[in-house]
Amino acid sequence: LKARSTSRAMRSFSFVALPAAVAALVHPASHLARAGRRAVVPSAVNLEEDAGGLKYVALTHPSGASAKVFLYGADVTSYVDADGTEWIAVRPDAKMDGSKPISGGLSHCFPQFGPGEIQQHGFARNVDWAIADMGETSATFELTPNKYTREIWDKPFACQFKVALGPSSLDTTLTVVNTGRGESFDFQAALHSYLDVSSIGAVKIAGSFEGSSYLDKMADPPATCTEARKEITIAEEYDRVYMGVNDPVLKDSGKKKLLKIVNSEGYADTVLWNPYGNDAMGYEKFVCVESVKYDPVPLAAGETWSGVMSLVPEPL
Repeated sequence: LKARSTSRAMRSFSFVALPAAVAALVHPASHLARAGRRAVVPSAVNLEEDAGGLKYVALTHPSGASAKVFLYGADVTSYVDADGTEWIAVRPDAKMDGSKPISGGLSHCFPQFGPGEIQQHGFARNVDWAIADMGETSATFELTPNKYTREIWDKPFACQFKVALGPSSLDTTLTVVNTGRGESFDFQAALHSYLDVSSIGAVKIAGSFEGSSYLDKMADPPATCTEARKEITIAEEYDRVYMGVNDPVLKDSGKKKLLKIVNSEGYADTVLWNPYGNDAMGYEKFVCVESVKYDPVPLAAGETWSGVMSLVPEPL
């Protein structure tokens, strides 16, 4: 079904306090499966507001690392490591008022990646998520069905997204559960990760790319090719799906640092995207190195899937 035009207010979710949020994910009959009940803001939550009116939580670690996560899309729009280096980008043309998904951050693509039967990249990035749990160094966000999501994709699901700051990494876990009693469903999931770079020309992307197959979506028609390079450099518009590659490492000679994108569970593939030459999008200052489960995941009633991704900066 196609989504109807609707206001952001109608797409919003209430804030909810879930003291046993993680345990509840594996029990579909729990409160996670009971959509629609009235909820309250946990007393410990201190929300801040961006200039555009969107609410966010600010996480800090004793090491000096910090992160910023918007409730709109559960989007991590900043990760500053203990040395003060920013690793996440937001495009200069991003709308920060809830009128469209945030063009930047670790943007969620669920339950669909790219175009398909429903709207581009699904709906998880353009709804408010609830706060399930929060501390100084971590926060967990929750997404369950409402009227808006059911009109697009009427499936019994619950998602939780945990963001945790460590002394030397930013750790994320997306958990999807089928809360139904008998119906299975298929889904795709991705973190459309915008990574901050000193300049696109200073970047190389290493990993197990050499010899891998990739779908070049910029070709007309899109073509499956074999990668000959050990390290990827970008000097043209890029939109490539590398199937079976999930160990990318961003090397930035300008920052004199590298960033490991550690996909330890769930995410099997990598997408590289950059709108090379598009100054309005700020192509020079970011590259998307996306953690993706491209092949649809079949999830039976009561089953759970997790995607675990960490950003780990190191000296180059």
